[in-house]
Amino acid sequence: MIHYQSQHALQWGELDLPLFGLTKDWHGQTLQPPLAFSLASDSENFWFLAARQSPSTPHPDAQAGSFFEGLWESDVAELFLADPESGAYLEINLAPNGAFWGAQFDAPRVRSLLQPDFPSIITSYWESEMENSWLSAVSIPICEIQNIISSYPNGSANVTAILNSPQQSFHSATKLPGKDPDFHQPCSFTRLEFRSEIG
Repeated sequence: MIHYQSQHALQWGELDLPLFGLTKDWHGQTLQPPLAFSLASDSENFWFLAARQSPSTPHPDAQAGSFFEGLWESDVAELFLADPESGAYLEINLAPNGAFWGAQFDAPRVRSLLQPDFPSIITSYWESEMENSWLSAVSIPICEIQNIISSYPNGSANVTAILNSPQQSFHSATKLPGKDPDFHQPCSFTRLEFRSEIG
């Protein structure tokens, strides 16, 4: 999973990040148009950006830019960061309207008893004036990620998405095993590969 490092502070409105695409669903069917995403960081923050040239259906109860659990019931992009040694991982959900959610897990689908204060440590951004397309992002302090993923930056990651709600389709940047969609497979995530090609 490629992650770009910037020598300069990244700022919303001035992001010029290389993009990758989710082009297939869980069963290998083509996603058209694809979901574009990017992972990047500067000296202080980790960024996750998602965009698609298509109308979206964010959760009807999630206000723009708010912290809301259950975003996966509608269109959402998801970031997973994992510690291959301990099995702990972090899940961040990002909706087209900038609504977000996060949770820390000790094992697949086993939430940690103590959770970070995600509403205070995650900052979300979104473009509210785009028609028939969307663009949103979150930034997370690297120090907060390191509190959860002790192996960071040598951990693993995956980007997934649930799209085309209410007839949902499921997408994963890393090919995950299983007949039915299951994104909570940290043992199958891809190692982070850092590149310093921006900034």
